[in-house]
Amino acid sequence: MRRDDGEECTPIHVVGIGLDGVEGLAPAIRQLIDQATLLVGGDRHLSYFPDRPAQVCRLDAFPMAIATIQEHLIVQRFSQVSQSQTDISSSERLESSETKPLNSSHSLAARPQVVILASGDPLFFGIGRLLLQEFSSQNITFHPHVSSVQLAFSRIKEPWQDALILSVHGRSLELLEDAFKKDADKMAVLTDPHHDPVAIARLLIAMERPHYYTLWVCENLGSSDEIVQSYSAQDLAALPSDTFSALNVVILIRQLDFEGKEIPPNHLPMIGIPDAYFASFSDRPGLMTKREVRLMILGELALTPSSVIWDVGAGTGSVSIEMARLCPSSTIYAIEKTAAGIHLIRTNSQRFQINTIHPIQGNAPACLTELPTPNHVFIGGSGGELVSILNDCLNHLAANGTLVVALATLERLSEALQWMNSDVIQDSIAEHRFLTCQFSRSVPVGSLTRLSPINPVHILTLRKAR
Repeated sequence: MRRDDGEECTPIHVVGIGLDGVEGLAPAIRQLIDQATLLVGGDRHLSYFPDRPAQVCRLDAFPMAIATIQEHLIVQRFSQVSQSQTDISSSERLESSETKPLNSSHSLAARPQVVILASGDPLFFGIGRLLLQEFSSQNITFHPHVSSVQLAFSRIKEPWQDALILSVHGRSLELLEDAFKKDADKMAVLTDPHHDPVAIARLLIAMERPHYYTLWVCENLGSSDEIVQSYSAQDLAALPSDTFSALNVVILIRQLDFEGKEIPPNHLPMIGIPDAYFASFSDRPGLMTKREVRLMILGELALTPSSVIWDVGAGTGSVSIEMARLCPSSTIYAIEKTAAGIHLIRTNSQRFQINTIHPIQGNAPACLTELPTPNHVFIGGSGGELVSILNDCLNHLAANGTLVVALATLERLSEALQWMNSDVIQDSIAEHRFLTCQFSRSVPVGSLTRLSPINPVHILTLRKAR
């Protein structure tokens, strides 16, 4: 809403302010604050204006502050109307009766009645959203300052138009957990004293994502004691929780996957490699057999030395890598239909210094006919051809060999059950069993811990008759 001269005449002005205080405000904004009849803000914001002539209202209790603002506006409007009626002379009343009626919007005072001080951009995870729920948008004008996220990205000299931005200030870390699962290239996180940079790093490590991030902690942005430092997740997680000031933003920048970089065997466990160590699909980074499920599969396969092993639907090759490290004298054929998957199998073989895995690109079961007879078969993906793949793998499997199938959906489980119930299959196997795995990983939530579930997997294990 504007007067005829173009000046804003809304009764509420929301002014964004940075840690540089009054010095960071334009002269016109300072004038708005000087003219205010009610100045609203937190203690830090109000401390920038110690000589304020206006009435002061603190934002410690939001409902009480809203009530104070509403009452102030009513009183101010009533006093303006009374004053206007007193000042109008009889001749002026006659003149006004011969002209255009007074517009009610023009009856507002030229100066702002209420100025609310906020941090940065009030409409960026700020108080602006709450104010718009309490007052008409026609009665509010926003004057944003540079946001902390803008300052943070400018300090680390990184474009941020493609960044994923979220706030855990007064919110649950579950929001951050969901964001980490997206494996975005860039993330900005607004923190609070409970969800601080150290807690964010610990959550990132606990989730074992398949990508590495550099974490920038940007403290007191715009002030004289500003600090901007970068950390690895491990280094940041090892720091005490009270290391950083309360006013900070965390920026996460994903590092490019390194191809060909080897991981020394002495840095790895004998079994159960962390998920984050594997190169993964860039567009589907979580698409791999999780470590807990791999351990169950390895146990069900009952691997023996110097065997021939098939890994059908190998994906990233994570199960093949584990099998090759457990049985270095065995030969493993990793069958995968996608070129991206074959590339990842080769990359991971090089990363873990494995030379006994042979990637085979092709559609199963057609590509299985020329392979050597396996002693162990693992089926991790079927591409909609589960029954055909099961039949071919069982036919090719050596006597007394083991076949293990991981089934992620109820539909595939139903197909496997129907296949198992056929008389021909029952005559070909010595024994079989189903196993349902449903794991949860501990996730730090500030100073507490909760469990985050992993998608359940059904495992069919059978041993071929002699």
